[in-house]
Amino acid sequence: MSITISGVNHFAVSVADLEVSVAWYEKILGFTLITNGAIPGIDVRTAHMAGPGMVLELFEAKDAAPLPEERKFPNTDLRVHGNKHFSLTIPDREKTKAELAAHGVEIVMTADVWGTYGIFIHDPTGNLIELFEGDMRQVKER
Repeated sequence: MSITISGVNHFAVSVADLEVSVAWYEKILGFTLITNGAIPGIDVRTAHMAGPGMVLELFEAKDAAPLPEERKFPNTDLRVHGNKHFSLTIPDREKTKAELAAHGVEIVMTADVWGTYGIFIHDPTGNLIELFEGDMRQVKER
């Protein structure tokens, strides 16, 4: 028997600059800051941000290693074990692409697969985020 899951609590992302990242997630994706603080004893600052049906936890660790280049692009990142990206649902790909352009956000890649559409972008640290038009629960792999 599996354990009971009642929902997603939060997603956590390591960032190079906490203030820059908080401002970016607010301006570009509409997240709002809930709390910020530090993890005692390990020199890591945190921020929790509310988004559409989710919480995002940002970490800034002093002297953290930078994100490797192959982790910044969807097709090469798939060749490295670990978490790949988080995905946010969008209602309209063309409107979203226009809004991204207006904010000066570069589109890393688009993916039109199995009747769905994803737009991949980077946060200020280079972490991948997918803006997804469609519902993965209704997709049947081909």
